Amino acid sequence: MKIVSSIFLSIILVCSIFTADAQSKSSDIKGFVYDKSTGEPMIFTTVFLAGTQLGSQTDINGYFYIRKVPLGKYTLMITAVGYDSSITPVTVANEDMINQRIYLQKRSRQLKQIKISGRKTDNLTQVQIGQITVTPNQIRQLPSVGGEPDLAQYLQIIPGVVSSGDQGGQLYIRGGSPVQNRIMLDGMTIYNPFHSLGLFSVFETDIMKNAEVKTAGFNADYGGATSAIIDVSTRDGNRKRLSGKISANTFASKVILEGPLKKLDEKEGGSSSFIITAKSSYLDKSSPIFYPYADSINKKLPYKFTDLYGKLTFTSNSGSKLNLFGFNFTDGANFGKVANFGWNAAGGGLNFVVAPPNSSTLISGIVAGSNYSLNLSEADGLPRSSTIKGFNSSIDLGYVFENNSNFNVGIEINSFSTTYTFYNILKLKVGDGEDQNTSEFATYFKYKIVKGKWVIEPGLRLPYYSTLNAGSIEPRFGVKYNATNYFRLKAAAGRYSQNLISTKSDKDIVNLFTGFLSGPQENLKNTEGDNINNPLQKAWHAVLGFESDINKNLEFSAETYFKNYTQLINISRDKLKIQDPNYIVESGNAYGIDFLAKYEYKRFYLWLAYSLAYTNRYDGTKNTDGSKYYYSPSFDRRNNINTLLSYTFGKNLNWEFGTRYNFGSGFPFTLTQGFYEQQYFLEGLTSNYVSGQGKLGVLYDKKLNGGRLPNYHRLDVSLKRKFFVGKNGVLEMNASISNTLNRPNMFYYDRINQRRINQLPILPAVGFNYTF
Repeated sequence: MKIVSSIFLSIILVCSIFTADAQSKSSDIKGFVYDKSTGEPMIFTTVFLAGTQLGSQTDINGYFYIRKVPLGKYTLMITAVGYDSSITPVTVANEDMINQRIYLQKRSRQLKQIKISGRKTDNLTQVQIGQITVTPNQIRQLPSVGGEPDLAQYLQIIPGVVSSGDQGGQLYIRGGSPVQNRIMLDGMTIYNPFHSLGLFSVFETDIMKNAEVKTAGFNADYGGATSAIIDVSTRDGNRKRLSGKISANTFASKVILEGPLKKLDEKEGGSSSFIITAKSSYLDKSSPIFYPYADSINKKLPYKFTDLYGKLTFTSNSGSKLNLFGFNFTDGANFGKVANFGWNAAGGGLNFVVAPPNSSTLISGIVAGSNYSLNLSEADGLPRSSTIKGFNSSIDLGYVFENNSNFNVGIEINSFSTTYTFYNILKLKVGDGEDQNTSEFATYFKYKIVKGKWVIEPGLRLPYYSTLNAGSIEPRFGVKYNATNYFRLKAAAGRYSQNLISTKSDKDIVNLFTGFLSGPQENLKNTEGDNINNPLQKAWHAVLGFESDINKNLEFSAETYFKNYTQLINISRDKLKIQDPNYIVESGNAYGIDFLAKYEYKRFYLWLAYSLAYTNRYDGTKNTDGSKYYYSPSFDRRNNINTLLSYTFGKNLNWEFGTRYNFGSGFPFTLTQGFYEQQYFLEGLTSNYVSGQGKLGVLYDKKLNGGRLPNYHRLDVSLKRKFFVGKNGVLEMNASISNTLNRPNMFYYDRINQRRINQLPILPAVGFNYTF
């Protein structure tokens, strides 16, 4: 408990510093910016005092803070793309803090200079390395495969992200496996956000506020992951009127309903609202009608899912806010006699933001819990299951200095309980089905300094895993140098750890079963055969890059990265005897370079991304000369190209055409050398190998993953037409084609039956949605 006490003492000390500052008078201006039509906070909006160098930008809560404003009269300007500029006279007559609550009105015409100003402020004051911010509008620019744009589809075009394909729904980010990515929804950890059909996630685009995708080098305010972070935030319900959306297509349908519980009064500021979403697929029912050719055996696509999410928001007149939320996500894939797979996730919690009236401190936090369970039934009839019950809580105190500098300190308390039962090909049981409990305490400090042309962001995270009696000291650092207003250099580095491990091995080619376990407490040996005392997954990151505004319409950036995975824990797939270890320890590296170009002019948008990547693992195997043998994990894609084009046209700009093309070089696999009759001798010495009938066994090449599958190509297109109905109604008709060229991309090869299994063929879809 000493480390826990130290954490709380450090928080109390920082709080006392903040309080002391709040007590000293200052000429500061702070406040919140909202959308006038809905009451939703306006994020990443430019705020400045006209004729001065003083300014800021709103955060995820719509909050801004401008420090040390000299006495005098000013004009507070607020600009955002698609909104009228706000002009508010402000008089700083004494040293008391000034609070503002401002509402922006939407406009039909976008001002180019406003758009550039907002982007420029963000580029010059944020490190932004290894990070991409995704908004719903960006997701909607993708071809609406299946009639609905989805975050799962957008993540696949981000540089450094590799998808396992249309089926399986797994993402590998800059050399990390899915368990090494921490994915959050409104601050709550989501253990499996992607459905078995890889086109859809559990995140509803229409209620998203934004998603922060941190692919490497993320700072100390994020932990519990050794590869990447995906942090998704949802917006509040409409605080002005009842509204919603209804949509249906050949893949799925959904309903969204939102509105005020207490209608927003702009003078008083306080309000409450709700938002509810329900989305369900019926592809297992509709595919025999529309896509019977998609599966030559079952004559249907065996996928189904249902996603439910609800949120209540209570906002005070000072801008402080409390959210209560809950969800239930289900997924299933029934492959007939081969396998029947399904999972269920349910949970809920609360998060809050507190803005003390006379302080520059912003306090935020979360308390949430969830339960995730999955089951797999195969032809052998042996049960395979896994559950994880998670709890996570945190509190963050942010303090704003002048010139967009700020300091954050926080604590996290996380815990989870897991169970796991699995049988390998030899019918040997891995996992005892009993609860494993673990907990983590962490404190972090992050300081962002904006000084001249430099943005410097040092950080420190101190996690302690009480069940394992193991801790870690994790320095983090980011820096940006604004060489000019149009060319910027940036870098980041850090140390990372996590306790959670996956039941899926990096050697697996196709495996829908992804269970979770905490770090094992049994004796483990590293790749050199030495005992290890700390069963955590560990990694070091280093990222270096630049970004450039070639002109007002074209942006270009490049990043090179290196991730050193010093310790990886995997389930042993080579267990031959009961006494053999359940786990193996590996190490490895991931490195590469990513390029991204974005061009936007009037109604035309182009995205072009290229990634060159190398990933390897070492499990202790040696070459014949005694040197280490590094194998390529199943997701090691060498070349990846993604292009996205979107064009809006028509007299009233009510038509939109979109297309996306993806090229990926082949995934690695182990070559086949031959076949033999395989006897398992499950009855020991009494096994009758003369009369007993064995199974067809495969002789694999000694070089693990020494071969490569064919290259992957996919072209998607979509066309949308909007009809404006009354004051608030919009009817959109859409048509899309996934895999337009009907490319036979390989999913995997069935060695026993000598049969190639491909990804999804050409899938046309039509649908509609009505927003009111």
